[in-house]
Amino acid sequence: MQDDNKISDDELNLIIQRCKKATKGSWISYVEGRDHTSGSNFILTGTECNRGKNIELIGGTIDDQEFIAHARQDIPKLINEIKRLKKIIIKNKQ
Repeated sequence: MQDDNKISDDELNLIIQRCKKATKGSWISYVEGRDHTSGSNFILTGTECNRGKNIELIGGTIDDQEFIAHARQDIPKLINEIKRLKKIIIKNKQ
């Protein structure tokens, strides 16, 4: 019986591929009234030297926007931690 909470190597590879295809980071959430005074809420993408297109959400909450913006940085960190832990598990099984 497979544990539905486990991430298979294939699933992890799909997540990695989606990260690689997404606009490069960092992504920063900008909220009108909090981070700037005019315009709309948006996610700024890229770095100063390599700016990407802004991402604007319709219908999402500020918390949704924060989650999406932070996911660009958080998911690669989580992938690296999963890989590290999988190596430890394999090593301990030997």
